[in-house]
Amino acid sequence: MTTRRSFLKTSALLSAGLLAAPNLFAYDKKYIGLQLYTIRDAMAKDPAASLAKVAQVGYNSVEGATYTGNELFYGMDAKAFKALLKQSGLIMPSAHYRLGEELVNGASQKGTILNDWEKAVADAAEVGIKYMVCAYLSQPERGSLDHYKKVADDFNKAGETCKKAGIQLCYHNHDFEFIQEDGKFPYETILKNTDKNLVKFEMDLYWITKANQDPIALFNENPGRFPLWHVKDLDKTPERNFTEVGNGIIDFKKIFAQSKKAGLQYFFVEQDKCPGDPFDSITQSITYIKKNLV
Repeated sequence: MTTRRSFLKTSALLSAGLLAAPNLFAYDKKYIGLQLYTIRDAMAKDPAASLAKVAQVGYNSVEGATYTGNELFYGMDAKAFKALLKQSGLIMPSAHYRLGEELVNGASQKGTILNDWEKAVADAAEVGIKYMVCAYLSQPERGSLDHYKKVADDFNKAGETCKKAGIQLCYHNHDFEFIQEDGKFPYETILKNTDKNLVKFEMDLYWITKANQDPIALFNENPGRFPLWHVKDLDKTPERNFTEVGNGIIDFKKIFAQSKKAGLQYFFVEQDKCPGDPFDSITQSITYIKKNLV
């Protein structure tokens, strides 16, 4: 029987838990993020002006994309880039990296999961990054299901290194992971062969939809494993191209209603290709998001 005293005790414990871990039950809706790959040309020319403009548009969170290879954040070391983010009023809770199995000009790239990962993790911690994401597997890094199992092992090891620094490793999908091999999806192989605590996933809603997969079904089958999302839309043309959020066929309201089941913590708008000025596209996307999703 629940007494008033036990009810108050339980309520106090619950409240304490919410204060200690505010994102335990739902993501923090105050953060609307942008994957900086969307404005890559502008970032290459003038990172400071570009980040200031991102903040002016209304984004307060960004996801990085340039560390692999040069081991710099948009030409800056971790300390300098952290200062620039603070100056811009932005946080960068997540950043993209590569596996590093593919050779570039005959040499392995540094700042990847397989090469100099410890430095990458240390630099990420300096910037304040909470999620390090393997962004993509190149064609030579895919192969058979057995090779995907090896990749999963590499992810588990990298995830251990991240964990020691208080960082979560994730994997970002495209659509090639849903081309069957021996009757199975490579994505399923990665999911099943990675430790659920060491390796989580950044779901790209555009690529999942283009691959004719149901994101909600994946949430239900793997609850809590999708703390990051890429919010990008698929247009209504036969080519199924990228388009601004709210301008295509994806039912974002239905998907966002399952954010707790997914384990969502942060989401980032990304548009790989824009019809004109990318800043016009990201403005259109955030306008829809503020009006309909948060």
